[in-house]
Amino acid sequence: MFSATVMIRRTGTLWSRLTGNLMQTPIEDLDLFRMARRQFDRAIPFVHPLKGWRGMAEMLFEPERTIKLTLPVVLDDGFVHTFQGYRVLHDNVRGPGKGGIRFHPDVNESDVKALAAWMTWKCALTDIPFGGAKGGVACDPKILSAAEKQRITRRFIAALGDDLGPHTDIPAPDLYTDSQTMAWVYDTYSMMHPGQNNLPVVTGKPLDLGGSEGRETATAQGLFYVFEHLLSSGALPSLPDIPGSRVAIQGFGNVGGNTARIFQRAGAHIVAVSDSRGGIHVPDGLDLTQVESHKEKTGSVVATPGTTPLGHREVLEVPCDILIPAALETQITTANAARIKASVVIEAANGPITPEADDVLSDRGITVVPDLLSASGGVVVSYFEWVQNLANEHWTETDVHDRLRTTMVRAVDTMVTTRATLLDELDDYREAWAEVQPDAPPLAPPTLRTAAYVVAVQRCRRATEQRGIWP
Repeated sequence: MFSATVMIRRTGTLWSRLTGNLMQTPIEDLDLFRMARRQFDRAIPFVHPLKGWRGMAEMLFEPERTIKLTLPVVLDDGFVHTFQGYRVLHDNVRGPGKGGIRFHPDVNESDVKALAAWMTWKCALTDIPFGGAKGGVACDPKILSAAEKQRITRRFIAALGDDLGPHTDIPAPDLYTDSQTMAWVYDTYSMMHPGQNNLPVVTGKPLDLGGSEGRETATAQGLFYVFEHLLSSGALPSLPDIPGSRVAIQGFGNVGGNTARIFQRAGAHIVAVSDSRGGIHVPDGLDLTQVESHKEKTGSVVATPGTTPLGHREVLEVPCDILIPAALETQITTANAARIKASVVIEAANGPITPEADDVLSDRGITVVPDLLSASGGVVVSYFEWVQNLANEHWTETDVHDRLRTTMVRAVDTMVTTRATLLDELDDYREAWAEVQPDAPPLAPPTLRTAAYVVAVQRCRRATEQRGIWP
């Protein structure tokens, strides 16, 4: 990941604030929080009415609370090691904060702030009553024992204390954390708050501890429902059908692996996959059973018999119909966007495409289905788990999937309808924006991502105005 790196491909100008200041900005600034801001700014001209946005936009984008923690932990070597932890509550105007906890060497404040902001927009777009949050610890889980990860988790949750809570801020799994990690989160919080129903404080738990059926595959299943509905509604005219289509997936962890299996069951050919060590390619389609068996034995998909080796990012450039980035952020940039050979890109990771690469793909006629929708299945089923825990209920997997499909289909329709309306009224929006920003360049036609942002930001704005600013 390149969260602390700035790549410069000279040169461009970006209207990045409603204040009217034209700022010289590197076209490829890969800082995630600034990238999230550029995406947010692209939606602002389409948020109606524009009047009063100078202060409101800043309030909606900036995080409500950022916590930075120093975490001393005794590891298996008997020495104290110090880790940095972060928890950001971006917005709670529509409900308590909701967002994952990740363990990764590159975790930093800027990334966590961006991920929390994206979670706010995901929740608003899918219309679930949460705001965005995110947390993480800068550590390398690949070299930690299970006991060490448990001690880091417990130290982190204990240090956060009452900044977490079932009606305050609710964690979930993320990169290199899983249901076992969430069991430690639950147990730590419960030991600190005895005599209460503490199950809703965290989602993604094991089934025996109040976890939800369907949570393990929720992000992948939600993505498939989004794609399936877009296809059936005619929003993806470049693709005839799922059976026979060629799919390439960057990432073969929980999300990527489950996505591959779901698309293959629907009749697609998975032609390429990758993990952190590299990728593999078979133009006629991979044998996923063989790939999974090889990964279980070796820890990687690399060198699966009968496959052509690829670099980790080369999987993004293989000829295919559907490309699914399901790994890390900022994987498609202006450095490789011109080499993407897919008809449709569906984001399963958070922020895998930079705004400038978005422009390249749009100019080339490649449709991008944005992460705010396509990667939101996990938080939707997390909401279902929270509801079940509050009511002391347990739903069947069929019930969870039916509710997930309904939620994702409704969000797809809202996003597509909003984009169509924005396109129909583009001249009016251009005229209104020119009055606010007379020196700004003309507005570009809104993409699906811009429409998704408009829906989400409008909902947060309305909730803020209805509640009022207190005191």
